[in-house]
Amino acid sequence: MAEVPETHVLAVASHVAYGYVGNTMATFVMQALGCEVSAINTVQFSNHTGYKQFKGRKTPAEEVAELYEGLKQSRLNDFDVLLSGYCPSAGVVQQVGKIARETRFASTTKPGAFFWVLDPVMGDEGKIYVSEEVVPAYKSLLRDADLILPNQFEAELLSGITITDFKSLAEAIRVLHRSHRVPHIIITSVRLPHDTEQGEEPELSIVGSTADSNFNPRLFRLKVPAFPVFFSGTGDMFAALMVARLREACLAADLLTTAHWQSPDEIVATELPLAKAAEKVLASMHLVLKKTMDSRQEELKKMESAQEFNTGIGEEADTDNEREKHLRLTKAAEVRVVRNWKDLVYPPDIEAFKAHAVNVELDANLPIEPDELGVVNMGTGHEIGQGAVHQT
Repeated sequence: MAEVPETHVLAVASHVAYGYVGNTMATFVMQALGCEVSAINTVQFSNHTGYKQFKGRKTPAEEVAELYEGLKQSRLNDFDVLLSGYCPSAGVVQQVGKIARETRFASTTKPGAFFWVLDPVMGDEGKIYVSEEVVPAYKSLLRDADLILPNQFEAELLSGITITDFKSLAEAIRVLHRSHRVPHIIITSVRLPHDTEQGEEPELSIVGSTADSNFNPRLFRLKVPAFPVFFSGTGDMFAALMVARLREACLAADLLTTAHWQSPDEIVATELPLAKAAEKVLASMHLVLKKTMDSRQEELKKMESAQEFNTGIGEEADTDNEREKHLRLTKAAEVRVVRNWKDLVYPPDIEAFKAHAVNVELDANLPIEPDELGVVNMGTGHEIGQGAVHQT
């Protein structure tokens, strides 16, 4: 069995002093799996924004550039992988793209020596929580990425296709493959109408694809039980696990010296390294989140028995109680990743998270080619959340 090969990752994402989201999550996860990680933080916050109160600041693009230049001048920029997450501005997105292009250019004579995993954090459930100019900034960089990890809403923004069923989902993936030349795609948190039968436990799907040599999709799908609680940092955990597990799977398939780690056309969807990696990723994540859920339930019991809230009367006391309750509930939902590190390294019950091929008949027409900036239609009908804050 292959192991995660020696890997040096540059991780560009958010950072919090307390909890596990952004680079705080990703750095630990990748280090637990044996990767060397250099982190550049795009925000410095006391805690994630789900607490509804935090201190700190966003990192300007100039500081991201300065930190990378510092690595370069000391010859510390020999990265195998770039993992990029939340960027607070279009300027930071563009700076990350500059780093990616420069690093890839330096490895031009060594196919597969550099790989960019791009998590285009922009919004969810129909709402954008970054500034509007971030969307075209990401779209202009898609051709430089090797693997993108949008959620369903972000895939709509990037492809210009509204996803309502598996056919439109597959079409969105085909557009990203063909128009933007993205070799690997995983769409996370897929929820489609009638996807769960009445009476069944709620599920989430991820749908992935590695393009063939003609940039046609090879689609696979994995399902995972959905938890009734929102856990911050799960996207960052998914991305970090994918870096390590995809390196491992591509080593086993002898693809690490192949451009974009792209499998030959004869490899079917369920045998793709991307699919094999996703199986291990979801197996680990599900158990870590289940244990986090169990821990949260214990905290709720303690809260109910303690009753330490404001015992006064009136609107002010009610407001204090609601605020205190929210803070405790949010803290109780912090992912217990450190305590359960073994589940990252030794994923259990992989057979329960097997990838299945998705066969969808797509229309023969080709998607519109992007313009000189790599930008196609931004899509319509999406709410731009002015001043909204990403729950980093």
